[in-house]
Amino acid sequence: MSTHNWQTFFDAYAPRYMGEVFVKATLAEVDFMIEHLHLQPGMRLLDIGCGTGRHAIELARRGYRMTGVDLSQGMLAEAQRTAQAAGVSIEWVHCPAQAYTSPPVFDAVYSVCEGALCLLGLDDAFDRDAHVLANMFAALKPGGYALVTVLNGMRSLRTASEADVQAGRFDPLNLVECGEMEVETPSGIIRVPTRERGYVPSELRLLLQHAGFSVERISGGTAGNWRTEAPLLDEMELLALARRPAKE
Repeated sequence: MSTHNWQTFFDAYAPRYMGEVFVKATLAEVDFMIEHLHLQPGMRLLDIGCGTGRHAIELARRGYRMTGVDLSQGMLAEAQRTAQAAGVSIEWVHCPAQAYTSPPVFDAVYSVCEGALCLLGLDDAFDRDAHVLANMFAALKPGGYALVTVLNGMRSLRTASEADVQAGRFDPLNLVECGEMEVETPSGIIRVPTRERGYVPSELRLLLQHAGFSVERISGGTAGNWRTEAPLLDEMELLALARRPAKE
């Protein structure tokens, strides 16, 4: 059994991440955030699972004060290099999403593209993401907005078979897909066992409400195609917009 984990994977994957097709819509995604998180320049924003910082750096270019949190030192190293080249200053924090805590100092928070949510190690399939969302809620000022994207569990249910269940590739009780990913490193290919957690829209709404959020919308949210319309059954991701109540 491989002992590699998500941190190992993303450390090795970091140099090639920005070559992937799903990162090409960064500018449009940032435009979406500015509109739907009701952002004004000068606001302080938190990016949980920031990866190479593609959203955080663009938002910093546009006048926002950014903090980016990520599990992977390799991803953060890429983010720091890109930020320096762009001439922006961002606070980078090397920390697992479920361990990051902050007082309510952020005007808006977001976690997208499975940067923090849905990718499990040996964690409980519910508790880990619930903990991440609770930390996001606690870091957000009352009245502030949050945006998250998660894997679409409806797609998993429609594509999985009984054979997948019997082989341990799909857990229908928790909507978890199990498999393995490969990444090439200077010392050779490593294989990382994966557990990826999907959500159906009603479950995502309840999870956000459990954290304290008021849910404004759940829609389709696959990378490069963030929308406000209802999700498609077979798209990769869901998007949720939520708010910390102004009065609690």
